[in-house]
Amino acid sequence: MADKDIETKLTIARTRLVMSKPFLGALVLRLPLAETRAKWCATTATDARRFYYNPDYIDALSVDQVQFVLAHEALHCALSHFARRGHRVKHRWDLACDYAVNPLLINDGLVPPPGALTLDSFDGMTAEEIYPCLDDHDSDEPMDNHLYDAEESSQGAGALPNDTPDEDHGSKEGEEDPKDGSSPQQQREQDSRDGRGGASQPPPLSAGERDSLAQKWQQYLASAAQQAQQAGKLSGPLARLVDRLLQPQLPWRAVLARFLTQVARDDYSYLRPSRREGNVIFPSLRSAQVDVVVALDTSGSISSAELSEFLAEINALKGQLRARVTLLACDSDLAVDSPWRFEPWEEFTLPREFAGGGGTDFTPVFDWVAAQGQAPNVLVYFTDAEGDFPAAEPGYPVVWLVKGKAPVPWGQRVQLN
Repeated sequence: MADKDIETKLTIARTRLVMSKPFLGALVLRLPLAETRAKWCATTATDARRFYYNPDYIDALSVDQVQFVLAHEALHCALSHFARRGHRVKHRWDLACDYAVNPLLINDGLVPPPGALTLDSFDGMTAEEIYPCLDDHDSDEPMDNHLYDAEESSQGAGALPNDTPDEDHGSKEGEEDPKDGSSPQQQREQDSRDGRGGASQPPPLSAGERDSLAQKWQQYLASAAQQAQQAGKLSGPLARLVDRLLQPQLPWRAVLARFLTQVARDDYSYLRPSRREGNVIFPSLRSAQVDVVVALDTSGSISSAELSEFLAEINALKGQLRARVTLLACDSDLAVDSPWRFEPWEEFTLPREFAGGGGTDFTPVFDWVAAQGQAPNVLVYFTDAEGDFPAAEPGYPVVWLVKGKAPVPWGQRVQLN
């Protein structure tokens, strides 16, 4: 098939996505097309700035399959996979990203090409959740080439510091191609001798480029979701994914500290100031002692290391806020020797080892609080949120520190992992 016919096939696939799946179509349009027959792009590739494609590969696919590969690269970018690897092994991370993206597209009705990685057990999981399930020596290969970082580092070593996302750069001399040992310059010369041409292999992203592109793609994601929702064409799994991605991402410690600080500083004082402060009386916030109930889910899904980390954080906050803490432990029933009480000056630690129990029922904790006749300033529940909740929300603030993906029916949910 002639190159012009390949371009026509890509145009048709993009148009069909825009018309039938506007969310994915809007994201795909954010990646300009770049043709290459070079060895580094045997199928398709992206550096979060462009969609690179080998025309021989596109020629072998149906239009439906081309829609899939276009959306595949766009979702890698929209999910900021280029900015989330950290210090994980690149090959293993690339596999995890493909396992995360492909089920989303298949569930949305797109047709995968040969070689697309899918596994039912990974359906609905993020790349971070899939990564530990994979082996470092997994011989599988992604269906595309992820060009945003180098093999040896996720920091974009070797990228030009002043690059912008809209510029097309060749790779720098001296960077090794991990496949055959030749430098990108040598590879370009070989491609020219072999009659291969088109776009040059881009360098890895610098740290600044990753941050800038992550912000841009989050904006693109929000805009695409809004357009699709207005058209009534955003599927359930993708809609839930977008909601989760667009929520503010704050460390759970920061969220908990901010919440408890707000609870502690909830009273105003009109006491007369000293003469040095003047004669005008202004209301000022006064911190009172805070009564906090901490509940631990001991049903077996929370590890001892996670419990220790959580308790250490509560202990640090307790001292800063003059908080009296009442500790409860519960699986389907309260622990027999609950509660344990800690004054502000006492160290907050586990009173004993808790053996993992059976099912989870949150009701006993709230029943115990109701029987005390006085509501706490806040109740913090450390759990995986998989259990039976009370039917009615209590009249005091509840913060759920949740390990896992389960929702809560009411209260403030803070994601731990």
